Amino acid sequence: MPNVELINVSKIYGRGQRAVDRVSLAVEDGEFLVLVGPSGCGKSTVLRMVAGLEEITEGEIKIGGRVVNDVPPKDRDIAMVFQNYALYPHMTAYENMAFGLKLRKQSREEVDRKVRETAGVLGLDPLLERRPKEMSGGERQRVALGRAMVRHPRVFLFDEPLSNLDAKLRLQTRAEINRLHQRVAATMIYVTHDQVEAMTLGDRIVVLNKGRVQQVADPFTLYHHPANVFVAGFIGSPPMNFFPATVAEASLTAGGASLPLPAERARALAPHRGGSVTVGVRPEDLVLKPAGAGGGFDGTVELREPLGNEVLVHWRTAVGPLVSRVSGGGAPQVGDRATLDFAFENVRFFDLQSERALDLAPAAS
Repeated sequence: MPNVELINVSKIYGRGQRAVDRVSLAVEDGEFLVLVGPSGCGKSTVLRMVAGLEEITEGEIKIGGRVVNDVPPKDRDIAMVFQNYALYPHMTAYENMAFGLKLRKQSREEVDRKVRETAGVLGLDPLLERRPKEMSGGERQRVALGRAMVRHPRVFLFDEPLSNLDAKLRLQTRAEINRLHQRVAATMIYVTHDQVEAMTLGDRIVVLNKGRVQQVADPFTLYHHPANVFVAGFIGSPPMNFFPATVAEASLTAGGASLPLPAERARALAPHRGGSVTVGVRPEDLVLKPAGAGGGFDGTVELREPLGNEVLVHWRTAVGPLVSRVSGGGAPQVGDRATLDFAFENVRFFDLQSERALDLAPAAS
């Protein structure tokens, strides 16, 4: 039985605005599920409905098999970690972590045992007597994590908990959350707009856009087999390159160039022959050849973004701007020309109108 289940859940505001539109999800016991998408896509609203902080307009939410639509947050056996920590400023770290347990009338000995045990897991022992103003942002976030952990809830809910931290602290705290999940094997639902966070943390990832689920899959599947153009463009940094092409018998035509298709791909694209498709290529799958070599698009370097061990190279081509990922030592300079080719086994094709990925199972021979 799923630990958390959403069945056709919607949130409708005034004038019929659907912030969340018929979302159905099943979160298994012990799973780390990440909700990701751009600002305003409905991911935090979904989390707040699971927590009971937002009323459901339509549908059902179950936690541990029990319908909780009308159950108050305190009785849902969940713990939430917020973006802004939400610590009591006048309390020490110890008191912040112990507060919820004291409200539940647990004994002083039990409270002390749980707080110190959790503090040991998170490396908070030296901080227990400090107040929030005496801690760094990363330390405050760890205290907020500890306050959630100490209750041993059925479900942990994280609402963009790392967005207020600098890059180094984000990396450290992300690793701590990952270790926490491995250690306690609890069900976790995590909201972020950062797709790198989503890919590194989630057992499965839910991609949302405009209140609707676009795809639910593990990180590998999302990256290599996106369900539509939105997922392909959102997952991956830099995003996938797209350009339109016309399907011929054994080739694609785009930007005045004819791109020969391998026999298997030509057979798979046969139903679309004479029509147009959207072609998607990841930056790392663009291969540079000498200018005029043929078999691809001639391009001119417009911009370079050095990242140390690699360079992101922005090209001007006949099919529009393309971005390639090149090792740092061999990256071309601004103004250089080259032919951009790619291996078709890594190319993705999408319907031009619906933007859905095409099913390219080879036709039987």
